[in-house]
Amino acid sequence: MADDDGPLYLGFDLSTQQLKAIVVNSNLKTVVQAKVDFDGDFARRYGIHKGVHVREETGEVFAPVAMWLESVDLVLDRLYRNTPVSLSRICGISGSGQQHGSVYWNDQAPKLLGSLTPDRSLASQLSAALAHEWSPNWQDQSTQKECDAFDAELGDREKLAEATGSGAHHRFTGPQIMRLRKALPQMYASTSRISLVSSFLASVLLGSIAPLDIGDVCGMNLWDVPNQRYSPALLALAGGTEGAEDLRSKLGEPQVDGGAPLGRISEYFVRRYGFSPRCQIVPFTGDNPATILALPLRPLDAIVSLGTSTTFLMNTPRYKPDGSYHFFNHPTNKGHYMFMLCYKNGGLAREKVRDALPPTGGTADWQAFNEAVLTTPPLGMVNDEDKAKLGLYFYLRETVPNIRAGTWRFHCDADGSNLQEAPAWPREVDPRIIVESQALSMRLRARKLVHSPRNDLPAQPRRIYLVGGGSLNPAIARVIGDVLGGVDGVYKLDVGGNACALGGAYKALWALEREPGQTFDQVIAPRWKEEGSIERVDRGYREGTYEQYGSVLGAFGQMEKTLLAAETD
Repeated sequence: MADDDGPLYLGFDLSTQQLKAIVVNSNLKTVVQAKVDFDGDFARRYGIHKGVHVREETGEVFAPVAMWLESVDLVLDRLYRNTPVSLSRICGISGSGQQHGSVYWNDQAPKLLGSLTPDRSLASQLSAALAHEWSPNWQDQSTQKECDAFDAELGDREKLAEATGSGAHHRFTGPQIMRLRKALPQMYASTSRISLVSSFLASVLLGSIAPLDIGDVCGMNLWDVPNQRYSPALLALAGGTEGAEDLRSKLGEPQVDGGAPLGRISEYFVRRYGFSPRCQIVPFTGDNPATILALPLRPLDAIVSLGTSTTFLMNTPRYKPDGSYHFFNHPTNKGHYMFMLCYKNGGLAREKVRDALPPTGGTADWQAFNEAVLTTPPLGMVNDEDKAKLGLYFYLRETVPNIRAGTWRFHCDADGSNLQEAPAWPREVDPRIIVESQALSMRLRARKLVHSPRNDLPAQPRRIYLVGGGSLNPAIARVIGDVLGGVDGVYKLDVGGNACALGGAYKALWALEREPGQTFDQVIAPRWKEEGSIERVDRGYREGTYEQYGSVLGAFGQMEKTLLAAETD
């Protein structure tokens, strides 16, 4: 079917600071896109900064739900006015929402969602459907007591991770629900349903409460991943001893099939924006699961996001949980999981090391940083008798591992033995060591999930895709390839900052164009064009160098354990 008259698919991304909408055709070509910037469009009205309110004294970070409702109308109005095609051609809609945020509906929500009139805005009609006008944001840090309780409930943090895919985290929805139930008991009692941000947006478009997504439900510390059900013990913890079943009812059962349409779009959007009444709403997922749908990412492929923070993502059939990282159900591939590492000390930490270098022409710059990286040998070892240098550069308290802010330098023999604290080394060595340390931490934690991609090769990723600002840096790409391998190379991925929205659009396309039993990858991969989206920036695996880093991996882990033990002394 020709591109100019075939079906279209719409993907949304409701993030902390923006709502994006992108339309693609069956060949995955972008047709039109629009966005709402919360600060630019709504800062004066809602008093937000970077999309949220912050209450410093309590650590609370939250967003006004009414602002999101206004944003849906505004982004669709911009799409409607600027698109070169009719929105009636859109056959399916899916998308993503910032993970861990929650929306609290009252008992009027089903009626109000199902009776929207096109002559009034969503915010004016649906604000009355909210039991709570605010949604806790993923940056929230107000739930330490609740996290401690979650970590202890099943025995310890590792047992919680075995059950739910993650140890307890401030931002996770279970601890957030637990805190709000105690802090705002009347609000909680008046809540009839709880949505995640993803299912909230799907509910608005559907005109009824949408179920939680099978991938996004794992970001709650409530979902028992091995048994694919809510944990009764954790429901009782979050909802109260007598309130476990009530909380289960408020959450509803998740949609197991990520490609099963939930129903037709609300009449509101048909009459107001010209959508087809046959347009289907497909389950929305979290922003991180949506990211891996934008490639599509195959097993043994990895994404490294090199932004202000650093994120490592893999699609894997292996469930190997640990309290220091995250496992989620894969949003489309049953029996697969999304493995995720999140580091606070990413780009800003590298900048701090850059700024400590002797200035070039009066100012520190990336050229000097890169030159220092590339002229320093792996692990700072000038010769075979030299000590291997290992370091941690935490300018913020880190979560992987949970170590206070500080800089630590160690060294060991080439085989990883004789680990000791090291005296200070020249500042010009630090750029190489910080990038190595960030990559070594990823390799240490992903080693259970990788296997040999080919005969006679050590276990490693097949391909590594770099995204974010650091992906543009050739020196960082070189070290990522040295440490993590990647037998088919290291690639810079460029989807224009729209990965989450694209992942949603592709998910809708798969749901409506798949044949019985056809997987997401079988539908999307043949249509996904590498040209213009990825660029090979490093060869990846280098025989000898990769093994050299493997020899000190145990020492790197021991360095972390030594510092963790000092935290409790």
